[in-house]
Amino acid sequence: MTLLHSQIFGQGAPMLVLHGLLGMSDNWKTHAKAWAAHFQVHLLDLRNHGRSFHSDDLSYPIMVEDLERYVVHHGLESFVLLGHSMGGKLAMWYATTHPQRVKNLIVADMAARAYPVHHQSILAGLMDLHHKNPSSRAEADARLAEYVPEGPTRLFLLKNLIRIAPDRLSLRPNVPVIEQQIEQLMIALPKFLKYDGPTLFLRGEHSDYVLADDHPTIYGQFPNAQIRTVPRAGHWLHAENPMDFANEIQGFLGF
Repeated sequence: MTLLHSQIFGQGAPMLVLHGLLGMSDNWKTHAKAWAAHFQVHLLDLRNHGRSFHSDDLSYPIMVEDLERYVVHHGLESFVLLGHSMGGKLAMWYATTHPQRVKNLIVADMAARAYPVHHQSILAGLMDLHHKNPSSRAEADARLAEYVPEGPTRLFLLKNLIRIAPDRLSLRPNVPVIEQQIEQLMIALPKFLKYDGPTLFLRGEHSDYVLADDHPTIYGQFPNAQIRTVPRAGHWLHAENPMDFANEIQGFLGF
């Protein structure tokens, strides 16, 4: 049985955190250490990401199975589930198919609708690094800059680099499969899936991932949802404005 890799912080009621596309559990350690005063926080690496296993299969239904396998293995009966971006869409899929397990659902900057594929330049740059491993982070950054001019985005992506030899770096994510299966990750949550539990949708003020047009669908599938905006933040709202992001979660969960 292949389990997802995780990092666990604290004691108490469980809280599971799911990262976004090309992210990993390490991205959430600062928040996890704060939340660990109130929860047992599980930071998961999803398949083909971080330190978890690689597979040719990548879809929300199969990632739901991964998550349920992890939950059963750790004996978690009921928990807070938080997901960002792709992890937010997975959290929606899991909560609507396993509602008895999810005490509270938090979705960070992701709606239930389908999205157009818009990661082509990022994936092209990462495939370049995959085909020819860089010898240094400076080389990786310079090569990736030809595809991804935004410095903060490159910094986020290059956190995936690991040294596999004195003069050779490699990427943790299974970039070829992610590139091949990316359309699977852009699909909508099926309309018939609903979750009636307490739900918080957080959107970044400067992000276009959750728009006013998305609100009717969100409330239709998550009737006990509230939608809140994190100011001075884009899609990576938990990193761009961590204080207001954390305050929203604290208010929602009541700790």
